[in-house]
Amino acid sequence: MILFPAIDLVGGRAVRLQRGDRAKMDVYSDDPVAVARDFAARGTEWIHVVDLSATFEEDEEACAANAAAIRAICEVDGIKADCGGGVRSLAAVERLAGLGVRRIAIGTALVRDPEFAERAAAEYGELLVADVAAADGVVKVNGWREGAGLTVDELLPRLAGLGYRHLVFTDINRDGMQTGIDVGAYRRVAELCGFPVVASGGITSLDDLTALAAAGPDVIEGAITGRALYEGNFTLEAALKALS
Repeated sequence: MILFPAIDLVGGRAVRLQRGDRAKMDVYSDDPVAVARDFAARGTEWIHVVDLSATFEEDEEACAANAAAIRAICEVDGIKADCGGGVRSLAAVERLAGLGVRRIAIGTALVRDPEFAERAAAEYGELLVADVAAADGVVKVNGWREGAGLTVDELLPRLAGLGYRHLVFTDINRDGMQTGIDVGAYRRVAELCGFPVVASGGITSLDDLTALAAAGPDVIEGAITGRALYEGNFTLEAALKALS
């Protein structure tokens, strides 16, 4: 299983939001590249990066600062970056690939622009990740601010049919809240899409990571952890051990 320590970016700074709310933002570092280097030195191979400035369509300066940070993170020795946020066109996919990103997550456009979602899957295949967030079984888009008008049960089989083979699934009600995870929900998601999922949202303790690992590789490909890691609930080394 893959551990993805998270670096969420706003204006070039590493932050965490509560339930995706831009107004509830904690800044953890003004130097996200240093954070990435620290993660690498402590044993991680992947980092999950979210360009929140692109997601929230912030100004050019904020987006440029994030792009510079993403490129620098991708240049850290031994690191592979999984990155998303505001990816709504083939040009955006190509831009992130050009920055060195190894997996590119598409979220809102999976729902709002199905033609793009289909074309992107056909052209970029394994490079892409479907990034799906839901609250109470209802898919949310546009920085989790809007309902998508469809359920997880409707969307996930459709994405699998288009050829998506990587999925990050976020439980919005738990994200950034340190409330623990619902392994049963990830089992259901894996059944719907037909391949293992990257779990995101609510990871609080090593017990959560151990429970995800126990679900097996057919259910869980990996896990994203952010706030619990930054606030010292467990160390990166212990998290890597729990997933191994």
